[in-house]
Amino acid sequence: MLTKFLVDEAQLSDLVAPVGRLSSAEPLSGGMFATAFRLHFDDGRRAVAKIVGADTSRLLTYERGLLGTEALTYRMLEDSGVPVPRVLHTDFSRKLLDADLVVAEHLPGVSWFGRELDETQTAVVRRNLGAVMASLHRVEAPSFGYPAPDAALGAHTWREAFVLMIEAVLADAERWQVPLPAERVRAAVARHSDALDAVTRAAVVHTDLWEGNVFIDPETLDIVGIIDTERTLWGDPLHELVGADQFGTGEPNADLLWGDATAGGVLARELASPSGPTRLQLSRLYFSLVLTIEPTMRGYEGEWVVGYEKDARANVDLALERLEAIPTAS
Repeated sequence: MLTKFLVDEAQLSDLVAPVGRLSSAEPLSGGMFATAFRLHFDDGRRAVAKIVGADTSRLLTYERGLLGTEALTYRMLEDSGVPVPRVLHTDFSRKLLDADLVVAEHLPGVSWFGRELDETQTAVVRRNLGAVMASLHRVEAPSFGYPAPDAALGAHTWREAFVLMIEAVLADAERWQVPLPAERVRAAVARHSDALDAVTRAAVVHTDLWEGNVFIDPETLDIVGIIDTERTLWGDPLHELVGADQFGTGEPNADLLWGDATAGGVLARELASPSGPTRLQLSRLYFSLVLTIEPTMRGYEGEWVVGYEKDARANVDLALERLEAIPTAS
């Protein structure tokens, strides 16, 4: 079972000393791999510390160097219009602990996850999130793939990066003896490589914009915070639609697309392009492969795991069926 890194109060005080004198800290729940605390400093400031141990044995290849990616992304998004926290301190030296640390400012608002919103309110939040995506994707990245050097999944083109990503997740599955239709997956990606070549500009893609990573103002429903950028990649903006609804199989949410388009975003236009539907299915294939492997690699436990794995595998098969049914350009 994946366990979080244990940190006592004295260690935490030493780790965050460059930010200020710590008066108290509250453990935060919800994350699957990081140890996180809400920090209170003597001068009244609040911040959030995230700590990830050096052991990567139960991480997928693309997850190596996660906290470095988180800090890099927050800094890349400064002044972009995306409401991300400011990075206050990082420590990747592992001198005090055999772990990595990022300290970021505490954001206002409340988590969207668990809020009791009616359909109209939910539509407003989704439109606002679409507008945030438009701002996010306007930030251009210097190359394609995952930015962390430890992952070694970067390339000069989206096609090259995507193939590396697929091969990495298939290798992870083999390492953990999770059966997957590997040759069918490779054939589908190779068959539609021209669609991948249609992506010539690398956008910053959060990839994990589910409700738990979105903070809203409970009165206005404005989005006031976006967190957990550690899985950010550089590439196809359509990848964002799948990351925000990782078990989804139908049409992307209309309110999300409306909010993005109204804010000058490209998602609806890219989705309607000749390569758009194929790229969407390729991204769904990738995410479904990841979700299929995670329960075994992480050591998930509980009655929910069987249904989780079943749904993930069904989505792998569905994405492959759809990709095999799409004719290739002759």
